[in-house]
Amino acid sequence: MDQYKQEFIEFMVECDVLKFGDFTLKSGRKSPFFMNAGAYVTGDQLHRLGLYYARAINDVFGLDFDVVFGPAYKGIPLSVITAMGISELYGKQVRYCSNRKEAKDHGDAGILLGSKLVDGDRVVIVEDVTTSGKSIDETYPIITAQANIEVKGLMVSLNRQEVGKGGKMCALDEVSETYGFPTAAIVSMGEVTEHLYGRECQGRVVIDDEIKAAIDDYYAQYGVK
Repeated sequence: MDQYKQEFIEFMVECDVLKFGDFTLKSGRKSPFFMNAGAYVTGDQLHRLGLYYARAINDVFGLDFDVVFGPAYKGIPLSVITAMGISELYGKQVRYCSNRKEAKDHGDAGILLGSKLVDGDRVVIVEDVTTSGKSIDETYPIITAQANIEVKGLMVSLNRQEVGKGGKMCALDEVSETYGFPTAAIVSMGEVTEHLYGRECQGRVVIDDEIKAAIDDYYAQYGVK
């Protein structure tokens, strides 16, 4: 596993973004882990997060694109910090774009925030985590209606690696199959478990034998076969 991926896993724990215990997800599933990207709140945390997204995007998709798009709401700051991270790490200037939940009819009118989309734009979408693909189902028609664009890929921070709404593959793979563009994550839950199991992080062992057993049981029921 690349060094920056290991650092990112510990960074999520440090920021209290990735937690282990007993959680009930929006889907109703009982999960031994939970990720809340809303816990990135300081300037330093957001700066570092943008650099991790930029590094992962460069590694997987390259830099041959024009716009970073983040679906409302959590994707709005992600698109901004990722564009900044790409500029800082690679000297590449890309624009940021996000959508509003409702179109604005005065001032900076329309459905988009930040840059407008124009014909020929190559777009990378950023999200925190894709559990069902619902946000892409909502925003893909919006952005493709604005201009003749090409989506180069979707990057999320964590691939939960559990079956999506189709029940056969993970949500990221479902998005790729449905819309025809590649999807990726900075890290997968498998990588998280591999790196943290039995390892001290932030002064404690985050995934001990009990948590590891709960994760294994969870994936026996909900994991991608």
